[in-house]
Amino acid sequence: MDGRDLVRSVKSVGSMRGLRTARSVWRRARADARALPARGPERARVPGDLAGAEPGPGGGVVRFARSELRVRVAAGGAVFLGWDGAEPLPSYALPGDAPDADPRAVLEPDKDGGWQVVSERLTVVVSRLGAVELRTPGGVVLRRQLPPRWWEPVAGGPGRWVQRSEVPADARFFGPGGRAAGPRLRDGVYALWNSGPGCRPGSGDDARYLTMPVQMVVSDAGTHLVFHDNSWAGRVEVREGTEGAGSGHDRPGASEMRVEGGPLRCWVAVGTPARVLQAWSALTGAPAVPPSWALGPQHARCGSGSEQEVRQVVAGYRERGLPLSALHPGIDGFEARQEDRERFPGLPGLAKELREDGMRLVSLVDPAVAAAPGDAVFEAGAAVGASGAFVRDARGRTVRGEGRTGECVYPDFTDPQVRAWWGGLYEERLAQGFSGVWHDMDEPASFAASGEAALPRSARHSLEGRGGDHREAHNVYGLMMARAGYEGLLRLRPEERPFLVSGSGWAGTQRYGGIRSGDMPPGWPGLRASLALVVGLGLCGVPYAGPDVGGSGGSPSPELRLRWFQLGAYLPLFRTRAGIDAGWREPWECGAQVPAGVREVLVERERLRPYWVTLAHLARLSGAPMVRPLWWAAPGDRALRECEDAFLLGDALLVAPVLEPGVGERPVRLPPGRWYDTVSGAVYEGPGQVVVEAPLSRVPVLARAGSVIPVRRADGGLELEVWAPVEGAGGGGWLVRDRGDGWAPTVVERYTTRLVGGRVVVERDGEESLVDVPLRMRGV
Repeated sequence: MDGRDLVRSVKSVGSMRGLRTARSVWRRARADARALPARGPERARVPGDLAGAEPGPGGGVVRFARSELRVRVAAGGAVFLGWDGAEPLPSYALPGDAPDADPRAVLEPDKDGGWQVVSERLTVVVSRLGAVELRTPGGVVLRRQLPPRWWEPVAGGPGRWVQRSEVPADARFFGPGGRAAGPRLRDGVYALWNSGPGCRPGSGDDARYLTMPVQMVVSDAGTHLVFHDNSWAGRVEVREGTEGAGSGHDRPGASEMRVEGGPLRCWVAVGTPARVLQAWSALTGAPAVPPSWALGPQHARCGSGSEQEVRQVVAGYRERGLPLSALHPGIDGFEARQEDRERFPGLPGLAKELREDGMRLVSLVDPAVAAAPGDAVFEAGAAVGASGAFVRDARGRTVRGEGRTGECVYPDFTDPQVRAWWGGLYEERLAQGFSGVWHDMDEPASFAASGEAALPRSARHSLEGRGGDHREAHNVYGLMMARAGYEGLLRLRPEERPFLVSGSGWAGTQRYGGIRSGDMPPGWPGLRASLALVVGLGLCGVPYAGPDVGGSGGSPSPELRLRWFQLGAYLPLFRTRAGIDAGWREPWECGAQVPAGVREVLVERERLRPYWVTLAHLARLSGAPMVRPLWWAAPGDRALRECEDAFLLGDALLVAPVLEPGVGERPVRLPPGRWYDTVSGAVYEGPGQVVVEAPLSRVPVLARAGSVIPVRRADGGLELEVWAPVEGAGGGGWLVRDRGDGWAPTVVERYTTRLVGGRVVVERDGEESLVDVPLRMRGV
């Protein structure tokens, strides 16, 4: 950084913080220059010629002149591919032991001179030069991975690698992680490095608060998911294919994975989208079920506020008859600062009062710990283990960065001792009356005057005792912080399901809670990005996610605010945000026409609470996201694969939010079947495109014919909303009754519908007499 850059950064950030952030950049650059010398001469390597094979559990090892490939089919159907001796473990993506091998899968010679492993859902064919084809049981190629290539430093050290793949010309890519431009990936390069402050989704930047090297690929041949289990910095480049006028003129789609170090290994799952996500959930862990109150409306007051202000906000919701389940006040960190104690002198009493009224408080927690002698958390962390809890540099000194409270240090969550210590700190938050936590700045982030807001890449981490640096640990930092928090909350209150929402994470983060999907800009692009991020995260196995309704800054128009409320009310994590950087976002502060429309969607959200509870439990049991793309049940419909402005909520509802200004009606692409407008009762037949009414007062929502949807009556009781089925088609739905926020066994009730002589018949487990819930017939 030259002198002019320093002056500009000081002016933009403020004199004192600007100087500190400039110094932080200088320290980071110096540390990396010392510990990570420039890459020198390298040796290029490819697998070479086939040299032999050795059968093993679930497959075996195929050897080449300069490498070897292990193929192992797991009992759950997923297939592991590992080069150069790479094994499934150690892995941060897997929750425990590697899955057992499928004894039915056998390595055998291929007719073309290579080797193959045949399993129930997938055939893996390895060529004589190291190309790997993934084929359906019928022999159709889903993906062809070309022989990989490595570049290894002559003087030693981690080598980088590239893996190129081809897919059918009609295939569409989805993933990897939360992407503002997604969920479908168009031609371009997508970074695999979790970025923090300064990353502005929807503004042309590649939003990546949470990245995962996960691709779901949908084509006429079938659906498959590929996960490269490597947390190092990397990138994936995607190029969609094109179809020619005749046979032989197609250009296949292509994907290129480049990673700066670590193992070359991947997992593959194939089948219907539902089967693929079920296999992914079985591999990386079932999603945590949030407490039922967390499925209601939440509101954050960040950056300022007081106990009196919280009471005023709560009173505003009550007076206007607006439901509210949780409030996130402007308090962060452990051992609240003096200014927080002055603004919230009676916090435990306030929390108790709100909880009795059906509302919870949620605390903001950053990983950054103030590097101040005498700070209780700083002193306690320094005493953890033999060398303290905090990340160190290559010379053994504690790494310091810039956080909200000034100069900070960062716990090393890849150390089990540190996770146990950190999890115990949540006792203070619970004692203050908080019912859950929201992790922020957990990429991890360190404010910087220029460049990325991150720790030095040379910073040292435990990595479960293996040792390594930040290049490998960065992407899993938020995941391991979530694990520390989740396990801590579970130990402290074992009778309650923990509520934890993170800002960052990696593959497997669904095991510990949900994702608040980054800071959205206030314009209409931010509204569209909000939907893309949530759908994309769902396809990567994270069903509980949502944006900050209204964006993170600026002054959205009343129309945009209302449309954002209407979208947010149909996303799993429904949280509005107000504060210094976001403006005052309570509904009554958003213009005269907004409160009535907001009340309508808030009331509808609460009416659908039993449906949300059911979807959350089904996500844990099956891995299926709550919010799904329109092609979910019909991946062979190419028109649906192109649609990104509407989504399915479970199996029963289609939500078509308005994502542009000045719209009174909008086109909607329908999946197969009959659909009812839930407000007007209009009937539409799919597949095909229709135009639906979309006045400012409501968001278009359609119900699938034959659906059974559990809802809450006005008196608080439960009823089943039944939408008339089509003659000869039938339908159905599920119900998981809300048994509170603990660990009661999940009982899934299956209901079916059919039309008999003009009468709608509803049965539970095949018996009409077992239906003990009031029914409300719609569309009859």
